[in-house]
Amino acid sequence: MVSQKQKLNKVPYIDEKWFHAVCESIGDAVMTTDQRGIVQYLNPGAEKLTGWIEKDAVGKRLESVFQIINEETRKEAENPVQKILREGRVVGLANHTLLISKNGKEIPIADSGSPIKEDEGEIVGVVLVFSDQTKERKAQRAVQEAREFAESIVATIREPLIVLDAQLKVISANRPFCKSFQVEEAETVGKHIYDLGNRQWDISRLRELLENILPQNTSFSDFKMEHDFENIGKRIMLLNARRIYREDNKTQMILLSIEDITENSRLEEQYRQAQKLEAIGLLAGGVAHDFNNLLTVILGYGEVIFRSLHRDDPLRQDVDKILNACDQGASLTRQLLAFSRKQTLQPKVLDLNRLLSNQQKLLRRLIGEDIEFVTAFADDLGRVKVDAGQIEQVVMNLVVNAKDAMPRGGKLIIETANVRLDEDYSKGHLSVVPGPYVMLAITDTGTGMNKETQTKIFEPFYTTKEMGRGTGLGLSTVYGIVKQSGGHIWVYSEPDRGTTFKIYLPRTEDVTEAEVERAGEMQILGGAGHILVVEDEPAIRRLMGLQLESLGYQVTLASNGGEALLAVEEKDLKPDLLITDVVMPGMSGVVLFERLRKTQPDLKVLFMSGYTDNVIVHHGVLDQDTPFIQKPFSLQTLSAVVHKVLHP
Repeated sequence: MVSQKQKLNKVPYIDEKWFHAVCESIGDAVMTTDQRGIVQYLNPGAEKLTGWIEKDAVGKRLESVFQIINEETRKEAENPVQKILREGRVVGLANHTLLISKNGKEIPIADSGSPIKEDEGEIVGVVLVFSDQTKERKAQRAVQEAREFAESIVATIREPLIVLDAQLKVISANRPFCKSFQVEEAETVGKHIYDLGNRQWDISRLRELLENILPQNTSFSDFKMEHDFENIGKRIMLLNARRIYREDNKTQMILLSIEDITENSRLEEQYRQAQKLEAIGLLAGGVAHDFNNLLTVILGYGEVIFRSLHRDDPLRQDVDKILNACDQGASLTRQLLAFSRKQTLQPKVLDLNRLLSNQQKLLRRLIGEDIEFVTAFADDLGRVKVDAGQIEQVVMNLVVNAKDAMPRGGKLIIETANVRLDEDYSKGHLSVVPGPYVMLAITDTGTGMNKETQTKIFEPFYTTKEMGRGTGLGLSTVYGIVKQSGGHIWVYSEPDRGTTFKIYLPRTEDVTEAEVERAGEMQILGGAGHILVVEDEPAIRRLMGLQLESLGYQVTLASNGGEALLAVEEKDLKPDLLITDVVMPGMSGVVLFERLRKTQPDLKVLFMSGYTDNVIVHHGVLDQDTPFIQKPFSLQTLSAVVHKVLHP
């Protein structure tokens, strides 16, 4: 048998001692074969890897010592000696290879080989070098598993999340991020964050956060940022970031969540605005209630004086001016009450198209000839249950505003439509209940409004008009009437592009009713009978006694419920009609009426109030069967309502 030394001596330029010293100092497996693939030498690393000791392996064919298979296909790889002999140069043998050792163990390896040539260039042998990749493969699998685990977490997070490396290049972007900011997931990986979306993410504020703030901190949270994107418009974003470190304390990755809070911010602003309007409404309602009591006294005594004066008396003209001023004051308080949603409405089921058609002639005269008036009323429009007079006031106020916004002329469009507001719409509009509505839209082509102005237009006394041209109550009145009617109002406007007010009123399936006769068209009617008046304001109480007596009625006055009950019991009064304020100290008008009805079941009642915030007027909507009179009222109105209650 040929010795190992003789075998090695056949390979030129190799000194046996030198060769052994080098190979035994190498941690990798080294072996040699001749050109036939017969093993000539194994170093200790090769013995450990293959499970063969050198003396047993030398002289055997290479494929008898180990096998190499492809890790993915599980098929046997090409014989490394044959590959090297074919290539005739140093080569890497195969990717993803496994070496099967003597005991059948599969070991992942990285391998290479080189031909051994004589001076003439003839290949006389092959050197093979294998490195055990078990630890490296294990580490790779751990990294891969960690990456897959991290990606699965990122994928399940509902808020937009993006993972960056230390150079701010994208490692991963979850679906919510791609959907929110309209970028393709495949186009994000490997890109610098500033390059996303045609460099739309090259934002100075984002640069500051990532390049200045984050390097000084492990994380930052709740940074609000606004940016106008080309494809999705202006968005408000909330940014949170955390830096993940490697063992050497260098940055491994950055987790950056970018939550789009545009809609939430808009809803919060709507909520704050609603709270502000509610607070102002409470104040306005209280002021209007007290002022109505004063106007009732002024108007009532003014009418008494006016009627007592001779037709030719010069004072009649002065008193008439006082009465006109009272009417104007009453109109202002009605607007305040409408805004505060404490005005008494008398809703009827009606066809909004018919109401608007009846109002067209007046509206055309109002806007003038330089404004084109266009209507687009929907066929088969649903019915609504509203106070016709109040809705007419809403339309009038909006049309007047539209006219003022078009000083050089333009176009005014009034539209109606049946709509259904769904869940998605209600999520974006505070307090909207999904369901069927009737829409009334009033659009002008005027000056429009900026966003700041739009947030204030429904506040009372806020106006953009010049001094003396408006009270600032028009739109606040519109807001109050719409809200009190169970509806919603939204404004859409841009500077120099006009304005659209959209009003949504709940649709009803009830049938329409005839309109009630307006109080202003009633005549002063006298009568007979006994009336018990209960009013805690002394001036109003005395005035009503004077007014009712002038109409021919017998009157008993009481300052509160207890006094009224005492008068009935002691004097054995049997009044035909009780006129009582709804809200009084001690005993409410409602309780008083219930007490009196126990002994006098035929007693009729007329409630009165400056505003209605009680069980009779539930949420500001008057029960249709409950007689009611709104302060301040004229003698004409009082006479008509009393006559109607006593003689239905």
